[in-house]
Amino acid sequence: MTRVLVVDDEPQIVRALVINLKARKYEVDAAPDGTTALQLAAARHPDVVVLDLGLPDMDGVEVIKGLRGWTRVPILVLSARHSSDEKVEALDAGADDYVTKPFGMDELLARMRAAVRRAEPTGGGEDDVIVETEGFTVDLAAKKVNRAGRDVRLTPTEWHLLEVLVRNMGRLVSQRQLLQEVWGPSYGTETNYLRVYMAQLRRKLEADPSHPKHFITEPGMGYRFEK
Repeated sequence: MTRVLVVDDEPQIVRALVINLKARKYEVDAAPDGTTALQLAAARHPDVVVLDLGLPDMDGVEVIKGLRGWTRVPILVLSARHSSDEKVEALDAGADDYVTKPFGMDELLARMRAAVRRAEPTGGGEDDVIVETEGFTVDLAAKKVNRAGRDVRLTPTEWHLLEVLVRNMGRLVSQRQLLQEVWGPSYGTETNYLRVYMAQLRRKLEADPSHPKHFITEPGMGYRFEK
């Protein structure tokens, strides 16, 4: 059974989420602040976190950073903040998706299911291979990336984006295709997501992130992975 950690200081939102999630057979824990959220996450190991950014004791971005220090659990941000910069900040800290308040419950649940699916292991197939570059190695079957003898910690979304690009090595993958394959069929215009996550992959894997050799941008069209 999927366990959800809801982090929000608005009782009516927490109540609505708990009722809807439990009706769909999810197990639910709730935290009213960031400190409790981090403690519950460590104790209960949720499968997905639904997190409000405006918490009474700390900014939600700090909670994301705290979680990302030790777990790859999918994090779905729920916030009244609408500005692009604030969305980018949350995604850059390691969130997987961003839903603005007020929100539709069906949309939120659909995005949450998609985030959980991205984090699930996939069965191995014939095309599961190891791709080696001069700087790092991608093991598609084991879902691991190794750089200079060390495993590189990627979030589920970072991994999924990397996997789509690697499986299309040498081919241009359009922005729309990447968004739909990584985030789901309802996405297609959120190109800022791609900019943020490509920057993160470059920072973690490229020798010189400002002059990438492997994660190539085709302006206005999409991205390409080169070995």
